Amino acid sequence: MTDLQKHLLNNALDPADRRPTVRILGTHGVPANYGGFETAAEKVGLHLASAGWRVIVYCQLSGRGEITYDQWKGLERVNVPVALSGWRGTSFFDLKCVRHASQFDDLCLIFGYNTGIFNTWQRMKRIPMVINMDGIEWSRARWGFAKQAILYINERFSAAVGNQLIADHPEIERYLWTRAPKRKVTMIAYGADEVLEADDGPVRDLGLVPDQYLTLICRPIPENSILELVQGFSARRREYKLAILGEYLPDQDDYHREVIEAASDDVVFLGAVFDPEVVQPLRFHSAMYLHGHTVGGTNPSLVEALGAGNPVLAHGNAYNRWTAGPGQAYFETSEDVAKCLDEILGSSDRLASMSTAARDRYHSGLTWRQVGEQYRQLLGQHLPKNLTNLKGEA
Repeated sequence: MTDLQKHLLNNALDPADRRPTVRILGTHGVPANYGGFETAAEKVGLHLASAGWRVIVYCQLSGRGEITYDQWKGLERVNVPVALSGWRGTSFFDLKCVRHASQFDDLCLIFGYNTGIFNTWQRMKRIPMVINMDGIEWSRARWGFAKQAILYINERFSAAVGNQLIADHPEIERYLWTRAPKRKVTMIAYGADEVLEADDGPVRDLGLVPDQYLTLICRPIPENSILELVQGFSARRREYKLAILGEYLPDQDDYHREVIEAASDDVVFLGAVFDPEVVQPLRFHSAMYLHGHTVGGTNPSLVEALGAGNPVLAHGNAYNRWTAGPGQAYFETSEDVAKCLDEILGSSDRLASMSTAARDRYHSGLTWRQVGEQYRQLLGQHLPKNLTNLKGEA
């Protein structure tokens, strides 16, 4: 056992340590390298730690071996190796995490319901659980019937066994009222970092000119309305480029091929870009952000655009309208996209007012400080009465 592991074990056994404690499950862990839930776990965890909480995050490692322990920025990490890949690997990781966390009485914060049936074990042991229920994931046609059925069943288990359910959007909150009593459901939106300045070097390195391009950042699937956005943008010659992030494989995917064929010469496909040192400057120096998501709750990419002060043209569903607010523009069809872009891009005053509205909406409840504090208050209501940790990590 390393000195650090001994320290963590001794700290866990110290009866004088009466800090409120939470174990975070359901993500790949920290630091965030994958997506929305990982970022939420990191940001919420750091906020709780700064407020005096003991935060233990379960992290997935590739390979075989024993569970190990270390720390990252004041968060304790339980590193769980898993040799399997894909969904099977994630499910096995979740199972190992639940088994480990069930050795303790600590409050558990769980992101997602993909393996909600496993959380029955924690409920049987009367371990308090707060579960972020994500979007209505089981309803997405892209999963296919078998995976939809599995997700649907697990959603039902999570709704039943969780002490408190978190919805990240009012529409998701209303949906969860059909799955659990209203008293069990709390709405807490997703957050983002604010971007107030950024070097334009990464933008120019990609062949783009600051403030002379629009961005579209999403998974290339039909439910994200990419084709409609590309068709609307490409309907006429523009003084702007459209920079699209994401991996497009026209030889393997008919939808990808259709999007590429619909694109004008002013559409630039940048490929999959995940490095925040590139993505943040791309957002900040973008003249406008296009958002075609038709399902889900508070979408992280949309919140990040607001935090960068981007004017937004979004699909006009209830999810996006609540998140982006009344100061932005909305579309239903590719014709709507073309008309909106004609009006907005031709008016510097309109772009400026939309940018101001984006930052106002961001500050109204979508900062990580605001989101983290809402988590802290909610989790505090579900802490075990005895906050003393009497068990070790092994």
